[in-house]
Amino acid sequence: MSKPIRVTIWNEGQQERNQPHIQAVYPTGIHQVIAEGIASEDFEIRTATFYDDNALGLPDDVLEATDVLFWWGHRLHKQVPDELVTRIQARILEGMGLVVLHSGHHSKIFSRMMGTSCNLSWREHPGGERERIWTVDPSHPIARGLPETFVVPKSEMYGEPFDIPQPDHLVFLSWYQGGEVFRSGCCYHRGRGRIFYFSPGHEAFPIYYMPHIRQVLANAARWCASPHDDGVRLEGRHRPEALEPIATQSE
Repeated sequence: MSKPIRVTIWNEGQQERNQPHIQAVYPTGIHQVIAEGIASEDFEIRTATFYDDNALGLPDDVLEATDVLFWWGHRLHKQVPDELVTRIQARILEGMGLVVLHSGHHSKIFSRMMGTSCNLSWREHPGGERERIWTVDPSHPIARGLPETFVVPKSEMYGEPFDIPQPDHLVFLSWYQGGEVFRSGCCYHRGRGRIFYFSPGHEAFPIYYMPHIRQVLANAARWCASPHDDGVRLEGRHRPEALEPIATQSE
């Protein structure tokens, strides 16, 4: 049996601590609910939050021991140190996977890896609104085991235009009750690393308890894990000796 994929689920954790109506939905924290939802012998899971320690639960030894990092953030994006973002970026370029969730679209790490503002339109309708998710690339590994379409009964609307680079693969497309559409499941490659952005997951609604959502996240962890460590690192390398003879101009 191959080694389990080492997954670290990072959650800001601020709203579960400070807002009773959010705590009522996620009493143990969004990170713990996601961990429970994707638990499998395929994964070795640890969790971390903004409040864990001075390194925000992500010191060097944790990042080095992480194959796939999940990221859920909302209100504390600007308080994440640039030095930590740089270390995460380096690990992604080396081959660590990154799964960015919901309002993590405005996280420093996602913005840096995209190179754009990652702005979008949004609406918080009282009580939420229905989101219908379409599986537009059913052959993609992240779509494994999922139906053609499934519904989140109560969701926050995220709408186009979404200021991101054209995805390498678009796996999911969402339609909202108010009429908007959104690229809700986007795949990217950066260096040797794989990135997946998945938008459903507003903190006020029990979205991460839904079986189809949990299937998406488990599939994403498997896809984002680097398939192998072979080959060269993607670094600048001087190659003074040619592999084949080079004819001089006179020849």
